Amino acid sequence: MKALEIKGLRKTFRSNFMLKKYRVLKGIDLEVERGEIYGFLGPNGAGKTTTIKCVLGLLNADGGEVLVEGRPVAAIDSRRCVGFLPENPYFYDYLTARELLTFAASLFDLPPPAVRERIGALLHRVGLSGREDLKLRKYSKGMIQRLGLAQALINDPDLLILDEPFSGLDPIGRKDMRALIFSLREAGKTVFFSSHILQDMEMMVDRVGIILDGVIRRQGKLSELIARSTQYYEVACTGIAEGRLAQIQSNYAVRDGHYVLTLASDADVNLVVESIIHNDGRIIAVTPVKMTLEDIFFSEMRNGQ
Repeated sequence: MKALEIKGLRKTFRSNFMLKKYRVLKGIDLEVERGEIYGFLGPNGAGKTTTIKCVLGLLNADGGEVLVEGRPVAAIDSRRCVGFLPENPYFYDYLTARELLTFAASLFDLPPPAVRERIGALLHRVGLSGREDLKLRKYSKGMIQRLGLAQALINDPDLLILDEPFSGLDPIGRKDMRALIFSLREAGKTVFFSSHILQDMEMMVDRVGIILDGVIRRQGKLSELIARSTQYYEVACTGIAEGRLAQIQSNYAVRDGHYVLTLASDADVNLVVESIIHNDGRIIAVTPVKMTLEDIFFSEMRNGQ
């Protein structure tokens, strides 16, 4: 059973006094395995937040199916195993962190003794120990983000959905957030998070889905996407006269005492390697240079224009 399945999800909004339609989601299909970190990557306006709201039942989709732990999203029980951090969490200013988490726990009918213990553990986990009785109006944006994560964890969810979780965090906060998400995976939780920040995504995810203009353009294990995406090849060689090398391939450089040639395809590699050896040269290495997630993302952006 998948932690999350989305099949053919569609959503249209109306504007201009209901006269004009905007198709935001155009048939989203994705699957999230249990116990993985899934990165939902896309530029602003691509449909990330709309997809998440449909998954949470905050928006009614026009069509398609959403299953959370095998249960339709319309079933109330499907929400009990989910924790959610919105993109811009906002809480009542005159509550304290302890009061907010107590209220969040009451929504899940958690017993008071367990709640008190859990609140202390969560505030320590997100780095807010000692500030549990401070009014939220005195919290910074980064502190609110940390508290938002704590409330998302109050029910010990199996599936955690985070919408732009690194928003408002300083470098130390981002590092702490990454460590926390990794610890959730190690505890067997599933984490689905959206972001438009490529660095965070590439450092963390097991699988990634790239959404552009309401459509999933690429999806799969990050390692496999990168492995299948070769930009070019580098051939390092030595023992050949530079004049002869220039006749074989003009695009080369000298690096660490070797000639390094840049080639576009494996067919070019075969021809050049054969020519170098035929001219008494020696091949040091043939290295495929893979695309990064950023390269893959911008390639999809260009193809979609």
